[in-house]
Amino acid sequence: MHNFLMQASNDAHMRNVKRERTVPIPETIIAVHGYPEKLSIFKIAASKYWQVRCWHNGKTFRKSTKSQAKRSALIFARIFYEQLMASNIFNDVSLINNTRTHDTDNDKQSTFGAIAAKMFTNEQARVKRGEFSYESVKVLRNRLDAHLLPRWGSTDIKTIDYAEILKLTQQLSETMSTNTISQYLVIVKKVFALAIGLNLVKAMPLIPKIKIKINSRGSFTPNEYWKIIRSARSMIGKTHPEYGQLRHKFRLRNNDHLMPIDLQWAIRFMLNSFIRPSDLKTLKHKHIDIASKNGNTYLRLTLPETKSHSSPIATLFPAVTVYKSIVKHYTPLNLANPDDYIFMPQYRDRHYAHVILSTFFNLVLSVTGLKKGAHGQDRSLYSLRHSAITFRLLYGDGIDLLTLARNARTSVQMIEQFYSSQLSGEMNITTTTSSASISLNAWVAFSTSRPV
Repeated sequence: MHNFLMQASNDAHMRNVKRERTVPIPETIIAVHGYPEKLSIFKIAASKYWQVRCWHNGKTFRKSTKSQAKRSALIFARIFYEQLMASNIFNDVSLINNTRTHDTDNDKQSTFGAIAAKMFTNEQARVKRGEFSYESVKVLRNRLDAHLLPRWGSTDIKTIDYAEILKLTQQLSETMSTNTISQYLVIVKKVFALAIGLNLVKAMPLIPKIKIKINSRGSFTPNEYWKIIRSARSMIGKTHPEYGQLRHKFRLRNNDHLMPIDLQWAIRFMLNSFIRPSDLKTLKHKHIDIASKNGNTYLRLTLPETKSHSSPIATLFPAVTVYKSIVKHYTPLNLANPDDYIFMPQYRDRHYAHVILSTFFNLVLSVTGLKKGAHGQDRSLYSLRHSAITFRLLYGDGIDLLTLARNARTSVQMIEQFYSSQLSGEMNITTTTSSASISLNAWVAFSTSRPV
């Protein structure tokens, strides 16, 4: 009898211990800003991950965020709530809006967050159909999470009018460019367009007009480009001087404090292929063929679709030399197979690989004094794409804009708006007044083979 009582007591103790390990730690409970108070994230003793919990009508909806980062957990919580809203799990709408009672089924899903969730699902379907790029849908998700859902997630969309949207633009104007603000408003329009289609609102509210200011990406001159190449080459294997700070900021690993050999390849490849920095993350060997036509050798790139452009593009000849150097370097390491990435193939986390390239490119810009453009523009990896297109306009021996736009995977309109408009009458004075004009192919071939 005594043993039985002891065993029962132990069982009860173990049940209590188990229960305590899954009970939210009070000091970790954080409400999700802009959402009902019943939506929160918290920590438990039994897991290293943040948990999300939502109470409603006597029921608890709970899930692990699978993230140790608070910011990521908060984003997960918003998505979790929106999915619950969009799936109509809530049969009582008191959770949607703490201050009002709704009577119709439409009202149950009339919050901005619920409609945004459906809109986002539609955009994901477009990605599967090839109508929308994966990178673009990620940007959309980030913008929803950054400013729109924290502001209006639980707000009835019928109450969001011109005045409310104007307040949003005023807030965004403090830190963002006119182009970025305009893109936020595009998302707002998409949410309202869906709400109109669902008969939740009668018409699109008046949207503030934003005059987009065209800002150059800060392209490089040929001499500046060569200065960058020499610097990147000379610094291969050297430690980043701010590694301690960067390790804390980006969680760089111990062996990632050295200038990678891939950077100088990435610089040269971008200038000779017109690709975007995001393509550095996704480009694989299976996307590349060495081709020849009419005596010209080039790379045919079949890049993952982005911004509705999926046709193969042709590089300049120097990109062939760069690619062969990459293959030669990584083949002995068994990292030059069809499914291996071209740049930083040792990293499966492609965002992390891109962080390393961007970080060390910024170091090169700082060392060379080229972080700022001639008109004060901040330069980045994207400036290499801008330079590639600009150089082709200057030294391209009369290349037509349609061909250039096709190879840059953009439109003639974008070329004219963001690139041609930035050229002055004196930028190409040497080639326009001399019979000895140089082609970009000739110049780049020289510059990329020039000894350090």
